[in-house]
Amino acid sequence: MKSHLSKNSVLQLTLCSAVLCSTLAQADDKGAIESLTGFNINETAPLKDLGINVGGWVSSGVSGNPDSPEDGYNGPVTFGDRANEFNMQQLNGYIEKAVDTEAKKWDLGFRADILYGTDARFTTQANFDNRLIRDSTTRFYKLAFPQVYATVFAPIGNGLTTKIGHFYTIIGNEVVTAPDNFFFSHAYTMQYGEPFTHTGIISSYPVNDNISLTGGVVSGWDSFFQEPANFLGGVTYTTDDQKTSLAFSMITGDVAKLDKHNRTMYSVVLSHDITDTLHYKLQHDLGIEEKSAAANAAKWYGINQYLTYDINDKMGAGLRLEWFRDEDGARVGAIGNGNTMPGGQNHYLAATAGLNYSPISWLTLRPEVRYDHSTKSNAYNGGLSNDQLLISADATVRF
Repeated sequence: MKSHLSKNSVLQLTLCSAVLCSTLAQADDKGAIESLTGFNINETAPLKDLGINVGGWVSSGVSGNPDSPEDGYNGPVTFGDRANEFNMQQLNGYIEKAVDTEAKKWDLGFRADILYGTDARFTTQANFDNRLIRDSTTRFYKLAFPQVYATVFAPIGNGLTTKIGHFYTIIGNEVVTAPDNFFFSHAYTMQYGEPFTHTGIISSYPVNDNISLTGGVVSGWDSFFQEPANFLGGVTYTTDDQKTSLAFSMITGDVAKLDKHNRTMYSVVLSHDITDTLHYKLQHDLGIEEKSAAANAAKWYGINQYLTYDINDKMGAGLRLEWFRDEDGARVGAIGNGNTMPGGQNHYLAATAGLNYSPISWLTLRPEVRYDHSTKSNAYNGGLSNDQLLISADATVRF
């Protein structure tokens, strides 16, 4: 699935993508399978009768690194971590039955996702799907089940919705699922400062039109009942005009059953529509982990800013500025498979500018330019440089 690309190859790929977009723009506004074949599986019995939907997407791209590091890695930049290699990041399929929150009666639902690709190795859960593909010949391609949960809607008050099982975290702004992020690459806070998934039970309740609450008990971070119970919760406030929202989320609890010590982190995300087409987000994360028998205490924190502009109904432009502080050198480090990036205490700074272009509803292209800088060690180019430039792009096709 991988092939080494020269700079000319990356340019050719970009030009071919532009031609492809011009061609596909002539297609109708449907999902890929329905648009190409006229067939929609979700309109067939028994799926339609049962209210079940199936779908998914495939996301593939390249992170072009002019330094061409010898170890093949883009330093501490995960997900699109391989330099100058075209990879399939995500082949994701799901089956879902959503609960009806408007019917004011008890309802049951579920969702299950399966993820294969180079992103899967960052989203596996300890003691479960991290064991599914262990053959070293697969290198960077792994298999994960990031979500498998049941949903219960209870007509209590304004309606209580509960998830039971394994699900993505509520913490932070950026998420694993490619179609739900503006940028191809991810911020350091998401990569190193936050959990990806949880196993447990969590409920959400809308207090009124402005305030919603979420809370539950989960087995730590990215763990399948391998860590002690943690509290996971949050509160969101949205203004009457829907132009501004403030979300606070946190997780706190013990780490490791045999070496218990507390780890607590929170995330605050402020979103504001400056105009109908200009949008701003501010995120702040902070995490603290107590000293344990195996490691010293750790503290990490950061600030991200996002500014996006809707050029038209098909294209948007965005800018992300970020600062992440790994105060004790405990969060950012080598990610295995030959990465020679040094760890240590550091400030990580990054600026990303990119486009988000959807010529049709089922296709999204995300070209971007990203600059990274580390202040106290050479975190890039195999430990030879304290900065790097990445020129990246991916394409996501929704089924």
